[in-house]
Amino acid sequence: MSEVIDVLGPREVLARYHQAMRDKSADELAELYARDAVHEFPFTAPGFPPRYTGREEIRAGYRAAWGASPVRVAEIRDVVVHETRDPEVIVAEHTVVVAVPDGADAFTVPGLLVLRVRDGLLVHVRDYMDGFGLSNARNAISR
Repeated sequence: MSEVIDVLGPREVLARYHQAMRDKSADELAELYARDAVHEFPFTAPGFPPRYTGREEIRAGYRAAWGASPVRVAEIRDVVVHETRDPEVIVAEHTVVVAVPDGADAFTVPGLLVLRVRDGLLVHVRDYMDGFGLSNARNAISR
């Protein structure tokens, strides 16, 4: 008798991606990726790499970035998912509400993700976030 294995679709992977962001867990996030996945940041900003290649580089990159930052994701809202003709690919718009320690004002970072999911794992992500807005907010917090 063969065993049936549930494979996550792109929308389920997106939901887990957002949960990893809220949990600030590089491990949860990295486990969503195929071993040889690519995560690109087409809108680069100072202090941000243009891409991570491979699950372990993704894990290390997010562990370093999230570990160095005192902010946390308080909420992910305005999520809109667009289907494409390719069943492996979805486009997701969202707004990330970032909480700042010490009572400073929260700020929002709009973003767009293009996710390619194959066999339940992310194989390619194009992450269009407002990197300059994030960088400016980070600079304001550190003052």
